[in-house]
Amino acid sequence: MRVTRRDALKGAVATAVGAIAGASAYGVAYERHHIVRTDASLPVSGLAPAHDGLRIAFLSDIHHSALVPAADVSAAVQVAMRARADLIVLGGDYVTYGDRAFVGPVAELLQPLSAPHGVFAILGNHDDDRDMPAALTRHGVTVLKDQRTTIEVRGEPFEIAGIRFWTRSSREIARVLGGRPVNLLLAHDPRRLDVAAALNIPAVLSGHTHGGQIVIPGFGAVAKTRFPVLAGLGQRDNTRLFVTRGIGTVYLPARINCPPEVAVVTLRRLSSI
Repeated sequence: MRVTRRDALKGAVATAVGAIAGASAYGVAYERHHIVRTDASLPVSGLAPAHDGLRIAFLSDIHHSALVPAADVSAAVQVAMRARADLIVLGGDYVTYGDRAFVGPVAELLQPLSAPHGVFAILGNHDDDRDMPAALTRHGVTVLKDQRTTIEVRGEPFEIAGIRFWTRSSREIARVLGGRPVNLLLAHDPRRLDVAAALNIPAVLSGHTHGGQIVIPGFGAVAKTRFPVLAGLGQRDNTRLFVTRGIGTVYLPARINCPPEVAVVTLRRLSSI
């Protein structure tokens, strides 16, 4: 049977539509619930020898809601605990649109998290300034709300600063630092990279982007032009950044070519890379 150009075109369109529909169904039904562990090494300028190899389990953008069930949050917690990291960081956006119905439940789901050097959290754009940090604190998490803290790792002080999503300017972040250097900045939004570089902060952990959430082959993510890094490693001058794809979803209950993750980030001295 002779196949015309019109028939071939219709067949190609049907195939493309079928592929998109299949990917969408997979992203809704499976990929968004399949939480993986990602391992990354983050080179850090000026890192003390005692801190070389410090392992951080990093969970962000949980978005516990009617669309991101408790089972997904618990699965992420299990992945983090199996990693046996030295330190655990929570990167913000624990619920969606500040929905108070999920504030207490998500904090309770995160309670099993523990690490030798503690569990630290910051706030994202979906978190309120009062109920969410209070709930996390009640469940044993140290919330850094425009604050800094010092922990001792292998006999040497390790300085951590954490900022809210809405803390953006160089002057505001410098105020949090208090004129003293830090080893690590926790900033929900990776767009704080420029300010961190200007302040000579050596390392930043961020989330917020969801890795794009929907990544189209041959095109990428729609949000790719909005951020310096959508997922993984980035650099500006002397500052290195790691951005996690996060755990939950927002706007669309799907992930395509962008599985949710718990990242295990190992800090490395530049001389040991």
